[in-house]
Amino acid sequence: MKFSNENLAKAQQELSQDFNISKTGTELDLLRELAAEINHLIQTDFARLVSILYRIDISENTLRTDLQQQGDTDAGLLIARLILERQLQKQELRAQFRQQQDIPDDEKW
Repeated sequence: MKFSNENLAKAQQELSQDFNISKTGTELDLLRELAAEINHLIQTDFARLVSILYRIDISENTLRTDLQQQGDTDAGLLIARLILERQLQKQELRAQFRQQQDIPDDEKW
């Protein structure tokens, strides 16, 4: 996964509302901060984490499968990657939708 600087800033802005992370830094910095915050939530407020994952639209089946297949990987890091991938997908879909909205006035209904 690779974020442009603009997309990275948007992802950081959106995620800072749910997680205690800074709004500046590199993609790797964001991934590390997000993983640390997720690990903290796993230990202290798992219900909140589940709620956030649901709202962000992380597939429960994908999460479960990835956790089982990559059992030796830090769960916080794995979940952070899934979150960042989902944020990138959302941004790409929004950009496509915006492009589709650029319809000439004479062709609009």
